[in-house]
Amino acid sequence: MNHTQGTPKKSRKRTPLRQKNLLRIYRSLLSHFGPQHWWPAETRFEVIVGAILTQNTAWSNVERAIGNLKAAHAMGPEGLRNLPLPRLLQAIRPSGYFNIKAARIQHFLDFLYGPYQGNLEALLRLPTDLLREELLHIRGIGPETADSIILYAAERPLFVIDAYTLRVMTRHGHFPEGIGYEEAQHWFMRLLPPQVDLFKEYHALLVAVGKRYCRTRPYCQGCPLENS
Repeated sequence: MNHTQGTPKKSRKRTPLRQKNLLRIYRSLLSHFGPQHWWPAETRFEVIVGAILTQNTAWSNVERAIGNLKAAHAMGPEGLRNLPLPRLLQAIRPSGYFNIKAARIQHFLDFLYGPYQGNLEALLRLPTDLLREELLHIRGIGPETADSIILYAAERPLFVIDAYTLRVMTRHGHFPEGIGYEEAQHWFMRLLPPQVDLFKEYHALLVAVGKRYCRTRPYCQGCPLENS
């Protein structure tokens, strides 16, 4: 399917999704892009802040915001909690929607310093189902952000679904149009072995192919999934 840049692409006829399909896609992406080494962070707390800041923006913008927080010695629960709001807003401005994201960071910190008294490790040691439930009760944290925290910070095998994943899998006929988050996640969780490193790498590779080829206006020439 030789779609040039800017040419709309219809989703292929849907085919049954099987483990061999998912593993073939994974191998194709890994061969093309190589290991992504995602999530790029020095600490678990940095993963969490990044997961909040990356909502609706490019990762390059998040990196600038995180760099500002590190320069302010605020890349830790206590340091970030004590950072005055005007300085927080200025630091995370590059990530966009900085007023909203500052509020979400503060909601997370309020939660962390409530029942968990600032002990991040105690929070991340919770059983996966309970941890997800707790995170989803924090204002501004939805399924994608919660699952990113669980996979990349808590190191639990929970597959993260994002817009790139849905777009790629739908266009290649593996998901129906309009599939929901939980249903899409169910397929990955059911068909793939529950391995943290596999889930991390697969998610990152789907982001890579989504950004490079499977854009809103697709560029299919040279895509490793062109015939998948």
